[in-house]
Amino acid sequence: MEKLVVVKIGGNVIDDEAKLSSFLDDFACIKEKKILVHGGGKMATRIAEQTGIPQQLIGGRRITDAETLKIIVMVYAGYINKNIVAQLQARNCNAFGLSGADGNSIEAHKRTGSDIDYGFAGDIDRVNATLLKNLFEQNIVPVFSPVTHDQKGVLLNTNADTLAQEIAAALSADLETTLIYCFEKSGVLMNADDDTSVISKINTEAYIDLKDKNIIAAGMIPKLDNAFTALNKGVKNIMIGKAGELPKLLSGNAGTAII
Repeated sequence: MEKLVVVKIGGNVIDDEAKLSSFLDDFACIKEKKILVHGGGKMATRIAEQTGIPQQLIGGRRITDAETLKIIVMVYAGYINKNIVAQLQARNCNAFGLSGADGNSIEAHKRTGSDIDYGFAGDIDRVNATLLKNLFEQNIVPVFSPVTHDQKGVLLNTNADTLAQEIAAALSADLETTLIYCFEKSGVLMNADDDTSVISKINTEAYIDLKDKNIIAAGMIPKLDNAFTALNKGVKNIMIGKAGELPKLLSGNAGTAII
């Protein structure tokens, strides 16, 4: 079975020009089929504040009202996505920037059923695996922004960790898939203030125990939930770790393995 690597990078990498450049050097060198999923960084928040659009976060999740959605699409699917694509092209990596609306690649629906109205937040219904496999045949590397659509003309702001998980899971039936979550920390930590306290492996039982003991920081829980969902959907390998250690994460010699 052919191999696929799906890598997600977070905002703290995107916001640091040097870290992003180094990461893209490593990503471009991956020989297997690959997909990059990126978050949005702090640029959308800065631009929204500059234009007088108030921002609201509840539990770390952005409330995406109609005006904020415009900023999200312009920044995430526009500047950030195309900047990454251009930088990958400069590294001889034939990248192709996508939102979920492009090629009907990711269908979603507006989030409902919550006590909190998250506005134009999208939960994923389907990933167009056939389209992605066709792109691979043309030696094209998809680069996804965290923007989806509802097939009714409405764009939606979607969690990038979830988007990466859903893409990896959708392709795992035909490809041996590795999912790597890259961010600024060295992995899942026993002590959030000590970057050397990496937990090398976490299974379901250990995860439950770590949560019960409040060892895992609250912001890490959604990422781990996505990781275990991907594992249960057939994704072969899942690693969480520092963007600057991508080659080591690929070989399993750094970060936290989800098993």
